[in-house]
Amino acid sequence: MDVLKTIKTAGYAAVLAVLAGCAGQVKEDVAVTDAAAQSPVETTAASSAASTDSVSGTSSSQLSQSASQSAVSGAEITRESLKASALAADTLFFFEFDKSDLRQDALDDLDAHAKYLVADRAARVRLEGHADERGTRAYNLALGERRANAVARYLVIQGVNRAQIETMSYGEERPLSLARDESGWSRNRRVELIYQ
Repeated sequence: MDVLKTIKTAGYAAVLAVLAGCAGQVKEDVAVTDAAAQSPVETTAASSAASTDSVSGTSSSQLSQSASQSAVSGAEITRESLKASALAADTLFFFEFDKSDLRQDALDDLDAHAKYLVADRAARVRLEGHADERGTRAYNLALGERRANAVARYLVIQGVNRAQIETMSYGEERPLSLARDESGWSRNRRVELIYQ
C-alpha cells in the first residue's frame, strides 16, 4: 500500500512539475503573441510616438488628436470615393409590364447608391416612379408609387435611413419615349433616382 502511495505521489509531483514548466512557456508565448498581434501600423505608430515624445516632447493628447484627424480625413476620402461610384452608377431602374419587382440588373447600381447613402447620412434622394400609358391614370399613379417604394425598400434593407428617401409617382405623365410600341413603353416603366 505504501509503495502505491509513493508511486502516486511521485506521479503527481511529476505532473505538477511538467505543468509548472508549461505555464512559464505559456507566459512567454503570450508576451510574444501580444507583441506580434500589433499591426505594423500600430507598432510603427507606437515606436514613432515613443521617439517623438522623447525627442520633441509631444504630448500623447497631441498624438491622439493627430490620429483622429487622420481617421476623419480617411473617412472623407472613403465617402468621396463612394459618392463617385454612386454618381457613376445608373439612376434609371426599369420594370416589366404591370410589375413593381426589381430586376436583377438594377441591384449592382442600387448597391452603389446604398453604400454612399449609408456613408453620408446628410445625402438625400428622391425616387420618382413612372408607368407607361396603358391603364388608367389612377392605376398608373399607384403603379409608379409601388415601383418607387420597391426601390426605397431595397435601399432601406441595405442600411439607408428611410428619412433620406423621398418617394413620389408621376404615373404616365412624364414619359421618356413617345413611341407607342413595346420599346417605347419599356423605357417609360421606370424609377428615377435623383440626388437632392
